[in-house]
Amino acid sequence: MSSTNKIVLKSSDGETFEVDESVALESQTIKLLIEDDCAGTEIPIPNVSSKILSKVIEYCKKHTETSKGKDSTTYVDDELKSWDAVFVKVDQSTLLELILAANYLEVKSLLDLTCQAVADMMKDKTPEEIRKLFNITNDFTPEEEEEIRRENQWAFQ
Repeated sequence: MSSTNKIVLKSSDGETFEVDESVALESQTIKLLIEDDCAGTEIPIPNVSSKILSKVIEYCKKHTETSKGKDSTTYVDDELKSWDAVFVKVDQSTLLELILAANYLEVKSLLDLTCQAVADMMKDKTPEEIRKLFNITNDFTPEEEEEIRRENQWAFQ
């Protein structure tokens, strides 16, 4: 779908972004707003800051451009996978905000990518290491923790 229509997105901190409709339609949330004629001259994105919205737009733009001229070659797929790998190499706070934005805007491929990046961060780590990584306080008593370990032995092998 080649689109020359422009959509204006307004972040939670008031910054506006003019994007091609095809890029905006990567978001199911925005797509539904447009289809239901609920989109005015600009679409407010109240849960997403300008810093994160610009990253989401960058992601959607790259994926739209790549799929537009795509002959589904292995080279194009590999190139996009490489680009995605670099895209998620951001600080932890940004990555978590990208997950929230992708979920809110319903950009499934971005949500999958960012969640996988977090899963990769946790891979082969102990519960204690994961708690430290994400600054999670352990509110289990030693007895409760032992019971959980017993009930879920398969997870601690």
